[in-house]
Amino acid sequence: MGWYMVKSGLNQALMQEPGAVPRVSQYRLTAHLATAFAIYGSSIFVAADILRQHKLATGTYPKSTAAMINNPVLKRFRIASHSLAGLVFLTAMSGGLVAGLDAGLIYNEFPFMGEGIIPPTSELWSDEYVKPTDNGRWRNLLENPTTVQFDHRTLAETTATLSTALWLYSRRLPLPKNVKMAVNTMMGAVVVQVTLGISTLIYMVPIELGAAHQAGALALLTSNFWLIHALRRVPL
Repeated sequence: MGWYMVKSGLNQALMQEPGAVPRVSQYRLTAHLATAFAIYGSSIFVAADILRQHKLATGTYPKSTAAMINNPVLKRFRIASHSLAGLVFLTAMSGGLVAGLDAGLIYNEFPFMGEGIIPPTSELWSDEYVKPTDNGRWRNLLENPTTVQFDHRTLAETTATLSTALWLYSRRLPLPKNVKMAVNTMMGAVVVQVTLGISTLIYMVPIELGAAHQAGALALLTSNFWLIHALRRVPL
């Protein structure tokens, strides 16, 4: 997938043009990012499973923790945690499109985009990105830098809001210590990631902040994976 992404930027005609900057496809860049996250996430779950199985096999897994994890009252919280992880992943992938289109170099302000929270409709749904073959404005969602940045903002704000709601909900539930640590870590990662995202945008995506923001996305997703695994039912 990495080579497939790089190959999209090896345009011979472009390379022969003086001063031209090679560009990779935002679709392939995002696919490469998704593959990396999937491999990383799978590794996290395998490692966590090995650690839990070891504790269960050696009898060092606290029975009180197992009883609390298996409590039916946590069913909704467990489902919400899975849904939130999916939203975090989707938000990170929308960030891949932002990076691929350099969409972070426009509207370098927050929370506004120009004169309002939402940019002009003519910019969000521009006919410039409509192709005669399909006549679909949906391409704006994936190819229009203004729309792609707006999508990423909206997803990020939704993720932050729902993460906060889940954290507040967790404080009303009988959770074991490891689950409390996971949900608190997740909330901390959300605060850091939101701060990094706004800073990256305002300062026009310096490499250091851009890299930190990407790492923050991975850290946030890791905390979500930790929470999901910590909530897995324990065989008694």
